[in-house]
Amino acid sequence: MTRSSRLLRLLALPAALAAAPAAAHAQGLLIAPTTVVIDSRSRTTSLLLVNPGDEPAEVEISAFFAYTVTDSTGRLELHTPERPDSGLLSAAEWIRVFPRRMTIDPRAQQTVRLLVSPPADLPDGEYWARLAVLARGGTLPITSAADTGVQVGLSIEVRTLLPVLFRKGKVSTGVALSRMRAARTDDSVVVRARLDRQGNAAMIGTVRGEFVDASGQVRASFSQPVSTYMELEPRFTAPSDSVPPGRYTLRMEVLPERRDLPAESLLSFGAVRDSVSVDLP
Repeated sequence: MTRSSRLLRLLALPAALAAAPAAAHAQGLLIAPTTVVIDSRSRTTSLLLVNPGDEPAEVEISAFFAYTVTDSTGRLELHTPERPDSGLLSAAEWIRVFPRRMTIDPRAQQTVRLLVSPPADLPDGEYWARLAVLARGGTLPITSAADTGVQVGLSIEVRTLLPVLFRKGKVSTGVALSRMRAARTDDSVVVRARLDRQGNAAMIGTVRGEFVDASGQVRASFSQPVSTYMELEPRFTAPSDSVPPGRYTLRMEVLPERRDLPAESLLSFGAVRDSVSVDLP
């Protein structure tokens, strides 16, 4: 899908929301694209912000350095060090946003321009940041006193975080897959694996896996988009009732594809596959 067609679909959303219930006040902004990729040759790109609500939205945009990691349970979280782990990775200080603050009228849109001004001697590679888009506007009713006419509500504040990837010169990526294992919980089978990024850019792809029994039948499968900036040990789940007790072959693969992102924003890499035997009680 081209960028123009994606924006046309986005612009059609406010009209669809016009017929929605009053809960649409709390939807926040519609933003495209959801992952920002900027090339050093142009050093600029733009965002489209759409306010689908019935009230004006006050918007403020800022940039900071962060990337995703996993905690001890394999759940994704955002790592936001006070200082970048390496000065060669953060692009946050180079990003300028025009306008940085704005008010978007109901059912209206705003184009925001991003300009990246890196050092002249910047080595080739990919550099990371996050955009925080803070939107304030509308109220969520809490109580209403019929005898006094007094209404109490909470003002709505929605914060959206967008990854920014700035690429200069020759960039490449890949992934190493290791430490595959599985364990049963109350209602699911949890799979863990280690993903180590290769090259000088984040690995953005999809992890797929399946449990194969002794007869060669696939008993359960899973698929999940993953972005690996350094290393991850994410968790994946499969329905427990699809995998009765026994020995299985756990097959996994990491592919250079994402259904939620346009192909032009992805870096190609060789698909990685591995398998391991697991015993599930």
